[in-house]
Amino acid sequence: MKFLLVFDFDCTVIDENSDTWIVKCAPEEKLPNKLRNSYQKGHWTEYMSRVFRYLGDSGVREDEMKRTMTTIPFTTGMRDLLDFIGKNKDFFDCIIISDSNTVFIDWILKAANFHEVLDEVFTNPATFSGAGYLTVQNFHTHHCAKCPKNLCKRKVLEEFVDKKLQQGVKYTKIIYVGDGGNDLCPVTSLKKDDIAMARQGYTLEKMISQMSEDLDPVQSSVLVWSSGIEILSHLKLLIKE
Repeated sequence: MKFLLVFDFDCTVIDENSDTWIVKCAPEEKLPNKLRNSYQKGHWTEYMSRVFRYLGDSGVREDEMKRTMTTIPFTTGMRDLLDFIGKNKDFFDCIIISDSNTVFIDWILKAANFHEVLDEVFTNPATFSGAGYLTVQNFHTHHCAKCPKNLCKRKVLEEFVDKKLQQGVKYTKIIYVGDGGNDLCPVTSLKKDDIAMARQGYTLEKMISQMSEDLDPVQSSVLVWSSGIEILSHLKLLIKE
């Protein structure tokens, strides 16, 4: 019996958006209007590239960014949840699929000592240039009309599950934990034995509700959560079964 836990990162594992948190490093903790207004829907990674360039031009360096990012709060109960998963790896494989970037997620997980709980992290690759600027690339290319152009979480999830199947691992259930609009696409790929865990009051929960009202509900069961403790209680029940 093996379960796959899939986590979004921003506003799920952590209680903030890591990409907007980094603005605390900017002069006066804000971005110029022209830069802030340059975001185009579906092109977040390109926008963040411009933000990182601005931070670099403003003299913000890696150590300052790291100090700022590691103060980001975890969502209530998430530390307990990740601790529990870490102690029960016989039952759980655990991955993150996120529109953040490798540098931020790595810093945050390592500072809290949770990096070994994760089997894999799928997110936009980032690195510091020789000049000390943070640069970020799109995670992949895809043909999904519903997702931002840099990341279709459904494609990532399906490819991961296929890869594991080829290695002889077939999951009893997939449990997807998220909050945002870009979590809907992978949630709609879940089957009836799977569980979509949507954060209460956030976009994903509202979209799933709207689908039910439109008589086109998701196939999986849906559990609405507001703290990691609720997810933890559910996982304890699953492994007792």
